Amino acid sequence: MTSDSPNSFSLLLVDDKMENLISLQRMLEGDNRCFHLATSGNEALKTVLRNNDIGLILLDVQMPEMDGFEVARLLQLNPKTRDISIIFVTAINKEEQNVIRGFTAGAVDYLSKPLDVNVTRAKVNVFEKLYFSRQELKNALAEKDKINKQLERFTYMVAHDLKSPLAGAISLLSMISEEDCVQQSPEMKEQMGTVLSATNHLTEMISAILDYARQNDTAETTETVDINLLITDISKLLFPPPNICIVADGTLPVITAPRLKLQRIFQNLISNAIKYNDKANGLIAVGATDKGDFYEFYVKDNGPGMQQRDTERVFRLFERLDYNGKEEGSGIGLNIFKMLVEEQGGKVWAKSEPGQGSIFYFLWRKI
Repeated sequence: MTSDSPNSFSLLLVDDKMENLISLQRMLEGDNRCFHLATSGNEALKTVLRNNDIGLILLDVQMPEMDGFEVARLLQLNPKTRDISIIFVTAINKEEQNVIRGFTAGAVDYLSKPLDVNVTRAKVNVFEKLYFSRQELKNALAEKDKINKQLERFTYMVAHDLKSPLAGAISLLSMISEEDCVQQSPEMKEQMGTVLSATNHLTEMISAILDYARQNDTAETTETVDINLLITDISKLLFPPPNICIVADGTLPVITAPRLKLQRIFQNLISNAIKYNDKANGLIAVGATDKGDFYEFYVKDNGPGMQQRDTERVFRLFERLDYNGKEEGSGIGLNIFKMLVEEQGGKVWAKSEPGQGSIFYFLWRKI
């Protein structure tokens, strides 16, 4: 066995005959390759457990006590070893049923004895490249996850630390705005109202940023969710004004899903529909259509609507549509809605016309 290095490719060669192992190792020797040799199934399993960097196993099928099929099956059962690539090396058992049995046990390829040197080297070269590609991908994903967690912590800390002094400033401004000198001066009163409005908006922005930073921590526990009951519960929690009616548009399904995630999605859409509805008799309808692998949900309202060209922009982070200069909000809610849906493998879109209301759709993958 050669010594390991960070860029080495480790192979485990398993055969009950040492001369076969030596011959195979000589055939495959190359720069930065590390070899482990085992003459039995039990020895092979122990070697794998002692060395967590093995990238490929060339495994003889016919061995006494424990054959290659059993070794592969046991490796497949262990979460720590199930992803190791296995090539069966065999002089017999080439019948279709045995080949299928090998693939079922965890093999990814077969080599027939006597080994063709060029074919054997070519196949091992392919798996070596795949191994390093997979390692690079794993490292990149780990680094991405690390950076994302650092960004989430930073965002949370900054937003949290900003809220305390801002709350004090708002309290002081509110007290000043009640002073007689301010109340008796229309100009000062208007200016103070502008300042308070701006600080309150900043508070909403910070709260939204905190919500955005925390959204990845939402529990993923799945359960049976009756969408009709979920909408009823959300409607009670939001305390809509008397002129707003929230209804189910047809029959809503009962699905298996992370309830908290779905609740945030529908609560976001319904609260927006309530907040911006400008009609004397506001109507919000929730509907669903079975699309095979997905459910297509929608939340429809008869509110002010928007230009169709803005139906994509509205999902961007911090984007707000302000047609009249009076719109409030952080521009984060619909972006979180989009992220939650896409995490589930779905997608979001909207249809709207000014004055005719809006329909927000999302595809939710079935579990």
